[in-house]
Amino acid sequence: MSTQPVPAFEPPYVMAVFSNIRTDDDSGYPEVLARMKEIVRTNPGYLGYESARTPGGLGITVAYFRDHESLTAWREDLEHQAAMKQGRSDWYESYTLHVGTVERSHGFVRNG
Repeated sequence: MSTQPVPAFEPPYVMAVFSNIRTDDDSGYPEVLARMKEIVRTNPGYLGYESARTPGGLGITVAYFRDHESLTAWREDLEHQAAMKQGRSDWYESYTLHVGTVERSHGFVRNG
């Protein structure tokens, strides 16, 4: 099975775009990342995410939520807050977070 983009949803919905440059410190990162993926899925408004890293080291993750309340619940999750704190102290050289409301969404999948 090939990787597919997150499907288009009926707007409006919310996206959080997290762009980052990582440090060389990877200690604990894979385990915390796995845990974050596990707990975000328990958020009823969570729709999915896409993530990629360039060969030059720029990482971009886009997470989609049904509404701002769902995104706020994710931001305020205590385990997520602890992970964000550790990210600032250990794993990220820099990052930027952009939050926006999706007004239009459509997709395409080739058949065959």
